Amino acid sequence: MAAPSSTPSAHAAASVPFSTLIRTASHEQHTEAENSSFMGDLLGGKLGVTAYRRYTEQLWFVYRALEGAAEALAGDPVAGPFLRPELVRTAELERDLTHLGGPSWRTGLEPLPATAAYADRVTECAARWPAGYVAHHYTRYLGDLSGGQIIRGTAEKTWGFTRKGDGVRFYVFEGIGNPAAFKREYRELLDALPVDDLEKQRVVDECKRAFALNTAVFRELGEEFPLSA
Repeated sequence: MAAPSSTPSAHAAASVPFSTLIRTASHEQHTEAENSSFMGDLLGGKLGVTAYRRYTEQLWFVYRALEGAAEALAGDPVAGPFLRPELVRTAELERDLTHLGGPSWRTGLEPLPATAAYADRVTECAARWPAGYVAHHYTRYLGDLSGGQIIRGTAEKTWGFTRKGDGVRFYVFEGIGNPAAFKREYRELLDALPVDDLEKQRVVDECKRAFALNTAVFRELGEEFPLSA
């Protein structure tokens, strides 16, 4: 007698690529982050370059946490394959911040409380849970390669930065000639993530958490840069 087959819903879930599952499951949180008032005002050209600089400063803290862990995770079977040198952003952020704030831009710089919480969570995952680190890696870098390009275009148009030049170099991936192909390869890595289904669900939950942490940063930036009535 044949073994009973799994339920249709379980079979359907198993057949969905993990990259699709993680994208659809976190769609609500992703949309909330994109639709924050601060990001809406920034993309709408309603805020000054000071707000853009402040946002870029917050990114620097997050990417230092992401990329500071890369060497320790390079040989990890779960996180290691995602650590591609062409993605590294810290040096580009520092170049942008030098353009925006001069050579002493680090002087007195502190993260917003939400940014500190975000960076701390990335550091914690990197140290204790490589699959959770992948969730943060995915939400940041694939976002930079996609929606981040809209921010670059807005910044160039609104504040007069040279196209793909200083001020927006964070969004320029010199080592990625074909972003669509790169993102496809990245999603294939997600689909092949060497963890079980329970762990994959934890990764999905961490992806949602990553978007929520990002939204909290936007909220605090919005409080710092409210639009005039």
